[in-house]
Amino acid sequence: MYLQKMFSCSQLLARPNALQTFRRAASQSKNPSSSPFLTLHAVRKWSNVPFFTVPLARAHGKSFGHRSELRQAKRIVVKLGSAVVTRGDECGLALGRLASIVEQVAVLQNQGREMMIVTSGAVAFGKQRLRHEILLSQSVRQALHSGQNQLKDMSLPVLEARACAAAGQSGLMALYEAMFTQYSTCTAQILVTNLDFHDDQKRRNLNSTLHELLRMNIVPIINTNDAVVPPPEPNSDLQGVISIKDNDSLAARLAVEMRADLLIALSDVEGLYDSPPGSDDAKLLDTFYPGDQHSITYGTKSRVGIGGMEAKVKAALWALQGGTSVVIANGTHPKVTGHVITDIVEGKKVGTFFSEVKPAGPTVEQQTEMARSAGRTLASLEPEQRSDIICALADLLTERKDEILSANKKDVEHAVSTGRLSPAMLKRLSLSSSKLNSLSIGLRQIAVSSQDSVGRVLRRTRVANNLELEQITVPIGVLLVIFESRPDCLPQVSALAIASGNALLLKGGKEAANTNRILHELAQEALSIHGVKDAIQLVSTREEVEDLCRLEKMIDLIIPRGSSQLVRDIQRAAKGIPVLGHSEGICHVYVDHEASVDKAIKIVQDSKCDYPAACNAMETLLVHRDLLRTPMFDQIIDMLRTEHVKIHAGPKFASYLTFSPSEVKSLRTEYGDLECCIEVVDSMQEAIDHIHKYGSSHTDVIVTENEDTAEQFLQQLDSACVFWNASSRFADGYRFGLGAEVGISTARIHARGPVGLEGLLTTKWVLRGEGHTVADFSEQGSMTYLHENLPVAQVLPGRRTTS
Repeated sequence: MYLQKMFSCSQLLARPNALQTFRRAASQSKNPSSSPFLTLHAVRKWSNVPFFTVPLARAHGKSFGHRSELRQAKRIVVKLGSAVVTRGDECGLALGRLASIVEQVAVLQNQGREMMIVTSGAVAFGKQRLRHEILLSQSVRQALHSGQNQLKDMSLPVLEARACAAAGQSGLMALYEAMFTQYSTCTAQILVTNLDFHDDQKRRNLNSTLHELLRMNIVPIINTNDAVVPPPEPNSDLQGVISIKDNDSLAARLAVEMRADLLIALSDVEGLYDSPPGSDDAKLLDTFYPGDQHSITYGTKSRVGIGGMEAKVKAALWALQGGTSVVIANGTHPKVTGHVITDIVEGKKVGTFFSEVKPAGPTVEQQTEMARSAGRTLASLEPEQRSDIICALADLLTERKDEILSANKKDVEHAVSTGRLSPAMLKRLSLSSSKLNSLSIGLRQIAVSSQDSVGRVLRRTRVANNLELEQITVPIGVLLVIFESRPDCLPQVSALAIASGNALLLKGGKEAANTNRILHELAQEALSIHGVKDAIQLVSTREEVEDLCRLEKMIDLIIPRGSSQLVRDIQRAAKGIPVLGHSEGICHVYVDHEASVDKAIKIVQDSKCDYPAACNAMETLLVHRDLLRTPMFDQIIDMLRTEHVKIHAGPKFASYLTFSPSEVKSLRTEYGDLECCIEVVDSMQEAIDHIHKYGSSHTDVIVTENEDTAEQFLQQLDSACVFWNASSRFADGYRFGLGAEVGISTARIHARGPVGLEGLLTTKWVLRGEGHTVADFSEQGSMTYLHENLPVAQVLPGRRTTS
């Protein structure tokens, strides 16, 4: 059953504004019969439906230069290719896929955007309908004349496309109507042919009709009138004007005529590739620029429809020249169809974006390839050569400190003037001569440790006679480090990457752009000593972090350095790439009833007040119940008040007080400031249970003079760092003697705690034989396994291996 609700006279009279609108539209055509066919479908009440309006104002005439600007798109054309709308058997519509697309269009429409749809599908819908009718007719006839036993011999005639289009148009539109009505959105159907664009009067009528529909917050649904359209003529484009051969050219022509900001062309491929999709070397192009056509090899066209990728590119470039931005993307992938349109409008890296603005430097994909290639050379260098590079960088940090501090001053002054950074973040952003000196010392420590890193033999086994196996350390590959407001992170991570032979992609916060730029230049200057300048790349393009996290075929490990929110966002976005880090630093200090007063006060003060914004700062102070109302407890409280630490009382602590501080909202809070929670526990075991329940497995401390109690705490607590009578602030790669760290990991595998050089290495197995086969060790074979452990020695010169 096909539902199609048309406006009745009574409905129109009840809506005088609508009636006036239709009168105006009709009066604008001197010959109404020559206007494109227009049918309005009532799919929502014409009451004032509230919707969120985004501020969208843009002078048309020039397309967007960058994806991030697509958020400003006001008028959007969505083209649905035949492969998107139809099922795999080409007979009927892909209803689930179509419903998700309708939902996205309705959401954008209700944001205040002007949405138009150019759709295929009438032929497929009509084919399904006509096949049903023919089968029904044949079955009745054969049942009357030949009996039921011959029904299985029925065959279907070849259906003419125009007839299918005529039979399918009404059903297709009724389906759109039923779907859009779920979102209180009104639609209108418009059928056009190429002649409607060649006739000036018809084109003006079409333009006027579409503008009026958009003004009334209606979504026009446009299609070529395939029931009457003639076959496309080859090479029939007029000079400077694209002819309507398919829905690709229709969408492009319509987008330019209507001065649309964005054309989204959905097909059954991810976007535009530099060679036919499916070929071994095919690479998806994130951005395509006019003039790059010579680098493209086109494959076969889609399984349905009359266009192909070449037709799409031609239509896209024509629309781009007319001032409309274009994105070609996959509308059939089940994992992305539900948000492909909204993702594109939000500026995410989906499909291929057509742009007239070519970036001055390489794309992030090109940077990654450059880094990987140079990284392999870096890994093949001798340890002494990698050490030379790190020492050179350490020298540059002190020799060029005036340049560094001048750039950093610009960043700090800009941050202060905008007021966007908290005092703690400003402190992280600021560099000083002493900080640079400390960095230089740390880098020299890394240079020493790099002498014994890549190519180190961890295990040797004699598998059988003349068959030896080695497990050897190798670089991970390409690292992506994303960091906020911490320019000192750049030389630290660079040195660790150099020492471990890894390629490095850096994405720093814009608040430190000037400092990061000079520090990266110094890193590349040091790398140039041995011809591996490109091994470390700084991403300076408008890449969103979420887009970087999707480069799973190019990046091997992501290391976030920043707020817990940044880490959580990256862990959520990086679906195919491992993430090394911790989402929170909820560190505890437990003061036992047998603690030293002096040690307890010093450790609590240093853990909380030395650097409150650090991830290894104390956030919760656990106090043994027996210490309440003792001089030790009073001295700890007085010290915290003197340091201006805001105290939040845990539930149990609050129950002991008549007038308590503000009660904590959550025992699982990382304050990152001069604030902390105080809670009371009855025993060391209760302290451990509390930490396991509310902690983040980062760093936890016990203060006690009882060695047995301390050892139980150290053994039972499952955190990356566990300390006895020492400040939580010692959880740091530099303080551990690692030279520096790329971060602190709370993961259970690979690396845990402060991650230095060792955490950036993986292993590979090297087997050396003399024609051995597994068959030699079978029951009928002549050899037996020995599996003897051999002394571990370093890899001999000439036998070094890399990833």
